[in-house]
Amino acid sequence: MIIFVFMKKILTVLVTGCMMALQVPAARGPVWAPAGDDIKTRWAAEVNPAAVLPEYPRPEMVREGWLNLNGLWDYAILPGNSEWKAPDGKILVPFAVESSLSGVKREVGVDEALWYERSFSLPRSWKGKRVMLNFGAVDWRTEVWVNGSKVGEHTGGYTPFGFDITSALKKSGSQKIRVKVIDAADQSWQPRGKQVKMPQGIWYTSVTGIWQTVWMEAVPQTRVKSYYAAPDIDSGRLNVKVDAENLASGDVVTVRLLEGGVGYNPEKPSSSVLCSANGPEAVLELTSPKLWSPASPYLYGLEIEVSRNGKTIDKVQGYTAFRKISAARSTDAYSAHKGVKNGYMRLFLNNKPLFQFGPLDQGWWPDGLYTAPTDEALRYDIEKTREWGFNMIRKHIKVEPARWYYWCDVLGIMVWQDMPCIADHNKTANFGRPADVAAGQMNNWPNDSFIGGTDCVVPEKWKQNFYKEWGEILSCLKGHPCITVWVPFNEGWGQFETEKVVRFTKEQDPTRPVNEASGGNYHLCGDILDAHHYPEPMMNVFERRMVNVLGEYGGIGYPVSGHIWRPTGKNWGYAGLCSSPEEVMQRYRLFADRLKVFITTGCAAAVYTQTTDVEIEINGLMTYDRLEKLPAEELCVINQDVISTPFWIE
Repeated sequence: MIIFVFMKKILTVLVTGCMMALQVPAARGPVWAPAGDDIKTRWAAEVNPAAVLPEYPRPEMVREGWLNLNGLWDYAILPGNSEWKAPDGKILVPFAVESSLSGVKREVGVDEALWYERSFSLPRSWKGKRVMLNFGAVDWRTEVWVNGSKVGEHTGGYTPFGFDITSALKKSGSQKIRVKVIDAADQSWQPRGKQVKMPQGIWYTSVTGIWQTVWMEAVPQTRVKSYYAAPDIDSGRLNVKVDAENLASGDVVTVRLLEGGVGYNPEKPSSSVLCSANGPEAVLELTSPKLWSPASPYLYGLEIEVSRNGKTIDKVQGYTAFRKISAARSTDAYSAHKGVKNGYMRLFLNNKPLFQFGPLDQGWWPDGLYTAPTDEALRYDIEKTREWGFNMIRKHIKVEPARWYYWCDVLGIMVWQDMPCIADHNKTANFGRPADVAAGQMNNWPNDSFIGGTDCVVPEKWKQNFYKEWGEILSCLKGHPCITVWVPFNEGWGQFETEKVVRFTKEQDPTRPVNEASGGNYHLCGDILDAHHYPEPMMNVFERRMVNVLGEYGGIGYPVSGHIWRPTGKNWGYAGLCSSPEEVMQRYRLFADRLKVFITTGCAAAVYTQTTDVEIEINGLMTYDRLEKLPAEELCVINQDVISTPFWIE
């Protein structure tokens, strides 16, 4: 255990290549240490309260002039209707209060509120500019005050939000932020993914409060709020829609496509402009663009500038890629030369069929729960996935920080993005939920069948909230080239109005296939039919008009001594618990051989459960604290052999 000791001084924090002074309050003796004695990753020892996750949090839109507010805040857990009084102690932001790295590790009741407070000082260079207070994500209902004035509120646990706090700031001196969070988790109908108040089985510890970076930026009155770049590889065009606030008559919006490369970093933009166009809906044309793929994840730089009378008002740096994901019959574009007729529906990348194969990735950490201890840790899981020979990740019932998707873009990993569920259909576990919430979730889930599925009984206001939050997730993430499939529902958990939800998803983003109902309760209204089968791979349902995939299989459990969340708990795996890595590898290879047979008969993608162990679920290729269980070289050979399996029988 490492204890960090603070003295009263100015600490200098490195952010986006710039040095900014950040005042740290005086403290006597130890003020922070990880709480509890659960297992931790090796990165936990690298967490420094003076520079917690110091990386720029929004790689797709970089702007100079920002201040990281991660670090030690005051906190209190109070009755839900109480006002802030005195702090209970210190919490390390942005780690959820239930996590070890928060330094607190306390639960927040449904009828309680989690409060935060901290002071800060503005850099002198920000004088005369608008100041935005940004939150990467806070779970779930958030209210924010600055210097006693309420600046806004937000609902939703998975998307960034921010407030213009300029009018609430004092002209000089110390400023104060106060945040109140209420989170019912699975005791209501909010999107909450795998979180439950009573963890068990496949359901994990609840996460409350700030769990992504808190930061401020200085912006002009007229500024770029967001943009969306949609590539068309068939025409060589890039359609860029810019949302710019407070444009005046005569203002010019200019979009420039910059020379890029594999590993492109928007914080160090290229100076080579390939093409440009003016207007908030700009069309850029490029002859023979370099295409993004797992084999060559080429990214282009993107620069967006707002100017007035020839003078730059605002400028942001971003990135994009030319790539196309589609669903089509393999014979239509690729296999005709083999004499294959009436081919199966496949997933195509850049107009060529590609078997998408990867692990189910829960994105949980034993020390940070929803939050990786460091950016290196966040990247590590993706690097390992590539090293194991996979080309895809299914991000399961969770949304990650923007930097996770950036690393997938950079490293060349395709992503199936799930919507965090609002419910489940568990009829046996006792989760202590209100009677109406429990009753509404008792829907039928007939996996491996077209018959018998029913919807959850979701109150109307929570249906509308689902559309709000899913819409925000789609809007926030659709600019990332790595994402290839949207998954709004999984195994009937909180499933409702499937046809309407699919239409809504396609309206928000018509460029990607929609996997309407991973694992059952099919309505045949999306692009993909997704079967789950544990432990061995099997396709018990098939619909020739759709892309057929095996959305989950595997779960070969192997507990590694000294790396188990609850050594005396009911640890389990879908395929039982093996006693050695050799036994795991033998079963994994057998499953891969069976999967290759299904590929030749129409299976277009597969997802193996899973990247890591999570709490008492011992299904991972790594332990919960990220120790590899199997030789990466052997896994890579097996997985690459699966991906390269021909889509036809010779």
